[in-house]
Amino acid sequence: MTTDTTPANFTELGLIAPLLARLTELEYQQPTPIQAQVIPSVLAGRDVIAGANTGSGKTATFALPMLQQVHATKPLSSKGNYVSGLILVPTRELAKQVADSIKSYAVHFNGAIKTLAVFGGVSANTQMLALRGGTDILVATPGRLLDLISSNAIKLDRVNTLVLDEADRMLSLGFTEELAELLALLPNKKQTLLFSATFPEQVQVLTQELLNDPVEIQLQSSDASTLVQRVFTVNKGEKTAVLEHLIKQHQWSQTLIFVNAKNNCEHLADKLFKRGIAADVFHGDKGQGARSRVLGAFKSGEIDVLIATDIAARGLDIEKLPVVINFNLPRSPSDYMHRIGRSGRAGEVGLAISLIDHEDYHHFKVIEKKNKIRLEREQVPGFEADEVISEELLNANKPMAKPEGSGKKKGKNRTSSNGDVWLRNS
Repeated sequence: MTTDTTPANFTELGLIAPLLARLTELEYQQPTPIQAQVIPSVLAGRDVIAGANTGSGKTATFALPMLQQVHATKPLSSKGNYVSGLILVPTRELAKQVADSIKSYAVHFNGAIKTLAVFGGVSANTQMLALRGGTDILVATPGRLLDLISSNAIKLDRVNTLVLDEADRMLSLGFTEELAELLALLPNKKQTLLFSATFPEQVQVLTQELLNDPVEIQLQSSDASTLVQRVFTVNKGEKTAVLEHLIKQHQWSQTLIFVNAKNNCEHLADKLFKRGIAADVFHGDKGQGARSRVLGAFKSGEIDVLIATDIAARGLDIEKLPVVINFNLPRSPSDYMHRIGRSGRAGEVGLAISLIDHEDYHHFKVIEKKNKIRLEREQVPGFEADEVISEELLNANKPMAKPEGSGKKKGKNRTSSNGDVWLRNS
């Protein structure tokens, strides 16, 4: 398995002039480690399995060589309702984000490469019209793509390159059956690139079945020092007060807060409003137009505090986002890394805070174990958690996937003598 290497210049990766010119305009000065390792393998036609943190420059890693390959082969495939390059992603936001990035990288092809994003929550008819005549690069969520295929709007029999982006998240969101249906429609001979932040058993099985003699690239967390992780223990029922205190004390310009349910978004926003903090919400019940407006306002700084669920917030890409806060712990340990990866992206300094009460202790220990990290428990001055809890609560061992407040967890409260953070990568 390949490890970190010193990035080469973009000119040494084998990219063609239109792409290099665009990278210069975008002020991409040096490839990230994943770009330096993966791009040459993709251009050589190899299948690739790559593991890297969010914010590592992953989109450019597959978008740039895919654009180069499509540009080279377009005269051979540009008829009918074809697709040359297919990118499957777990959420609407990520689909739009990836497609926008590809269009930006393709500026110097002068419109010769057609790129579209298709996803649910908007009119399928509009997408069907856009797909007429085929598309060179299609970014899609699995469910909507199957709908379009069933309507004969698109076929997958001429796909040359398949990208599975955030494969772990796609499988954890329940897209296993949809993926199986789509993979059965693809040609046997194709290049496959799989990117995943974590590699649970489902992803490992998928890689064994789908990829042919792949190059395996697993990067150590080269940007761990730029993302500070902290864990504050609080008493049950005091999380909102602690959250208010932290936001007001530090005067964060942008704060992304994760909760576990749509109604929790609204409930927490109401409680913060009563405490003098304006917050907006971002979840699956909002229409696509409303979600886009809220996200745009948060990115531009018009909204200081955004409260989001996992499924809606997946794929958020906000430059220099200073703070991510886990108000509720994620149900899945792998989602912890996805959440905190919204901050500290591409080497920028970021802060990830988790607020845990006594019932969260056991689950957070599971999160640490699964992600091979160990974080010191700290206290927020003035909101110190009780040192003593009942034996019943201390010894309880409820399933880790229960949401916050649904069961008692075992654990032991510990305090930190200072504000330092301890992070160990295994």
